Amino acid sequence: MPTEKTYHLHPLGWENDPEEERFKLSTLDYLTVCSYNNYALFFRLDDDTDKANIVDVLKAGLERTLSQTRHLCGTIEKDATGGYSFVKKKESTVQFVVQWLNSGLSIDDIEKSHFSTARMGDLESWSVLPMTYGEKPEASLDNSPIVAAYKANFVPGGLVFNMHHHHYSNDVMGWAGLAHQLAENCYAIANNTPFPAWDPKNLDVSRLTKPEPPEEAKVDGPPAPQPHPDLLPGICLLFHLPKSKAAELKTLATPDGTWISTYDAFSAFTLRTLTRLRIPLYTPDPSSPLLWIEAVDMRRRLHTPKPPPRLQGNVMSVAMNNTAMENTTPIPQPNISEILSTWPLSKLASYIRTLTNSVTQEGLDQILNTVAMVRDKSTLNARVDSQPPMTVLQTDHRDTNIPAADFGFGSPITYRHLLDVVGTGLIIIYPPRRKTPAASDDDDDDDDEGYEFAISFEEDIAQTLIEDPEWNRFFEYRGVDAVNAASTRI
Repeated sequence: MPTEKTYHLHPLGWENDPEEERFKLSTLDYLTVCSYNNYALFFRLDDDTDKANIVDVLKAGLERTLSQTRHLCGTIEKDATGGYSFVKKKESTVQFVVQWLNSGLSIDDIEKSHFSTARMGDLESWSVLPMTYGEKPEASLDNSPIVAAYKANFVPGGLVFNMHHHHYSNDVMGWAGLAHQLAENCYAIANNTPFPAWDPKNLDVSRLTKPEPPEEAKVDGPPAPQPHPDLLPGICLLFHLPKSKAAELKTLATPDGTWISTYDAFSAFTLRTLTRLRIPLYTPDPSSPLLWIEAVDMRRRLHTPKPPPRLQGNVMSVAMNNTAMENTTPIPQPNISEILSTWPLSKLASYIRTLTNSVTQEGLDQILNTVAMVRDKSTLNARVDSQPPMTVLQTDHRDTNIPAADFGFGSPITYRHLLDVVGTGLIIIYPPRRKTPAASDDDDDDDDEGYEFAISFEEDIAQTLIEDPEWNRFFEYRGVDAVNAASTRI
């Protein structure tokens, strides 16, 4: 039987903290998904590893990191003057749960399944409740949602470290900055070396916060988004794009004399393939456009002032093909026929680059000025499942570089956004995993390990993507990554 122990961690030095600290949500925070996210880091550990020492290192590392990322220790509360804040009280703690799973799945089993969430079974047993992924009542701003929690699950041969947070506290790159800071703090504790620096500006979101206008100048916003009624049940499939295949695809998609990136090439190819395979299911008008949305990290795009790379919070925007502008001119959208065949792949790849480049600090400022005028900003949150069928929504995790994070007791092989709620059209792009000795014994092509793609696709036609010859020319199927909690399919 598994055994479990719960620690309630204070931030380091909490005894000298103020009775209450409030960190107001930025104007941009309100535009993200009102959900919990949880990212699980997978470590391989030798059998003779002192796991009790790892618990002590994680505890001390979390205490120090929470004293730095102060908005994570507490709840989200409504402000008397309007809006919401992350509220940290002097007595506030964060749950850190340690579970010992001495039987059942081993790290070898999980790795052989390519770290499939579906293979892990009931996610509640790996998580701190109620903070599993999803837009659930417990995440609602009016229910004083908990901001963060952590769970270390020791399994035979390894550790699954599950990091939970409310999406309003961090986007994926904010979480990555947190994870690397935690790793460096843990490394210093484990090795008795100097602690890493922490820039207090990492909590300064004033650049993303617009002043509230007078009440009489405010306007009512749109109703909160709801699930689209025409969406079909989805299943999340995992694919691998080897480095050599990515290079081949980039060459295929490169127009003469115009630079594009590997990202542009695989995005264009993915958009074309998913559109082609979805047409028989939805039978759209070939002359109509479809919706492409990509998340864009703004930490590298903001310039006055330039933010620190580990800035916490939501520091992202989106490129949407139905609203994208180049200077002040709308960017023309291809219709379905053009996506499928009329446009060469090189033109579609260049189009993706134009959409990405259209996301600017100046454009984000305009959006935030509009948001600031809305009276009740809590209705402005995004919903992945509110978009119409055929939509592709892509989020790029490659720069998280989590396998490079050294915790002192080891580095993660990879990580997964654990999902038991699966829609359709969402694509998560993971960085290459770190090869371990056990995995390398079975793989002669270690140097060709590339990006992994978790694609939430309509379950009824999932097999068509798995078996598609054109897709398989570049992408390798690695199995089912996630299913809806009510599903029994793995």
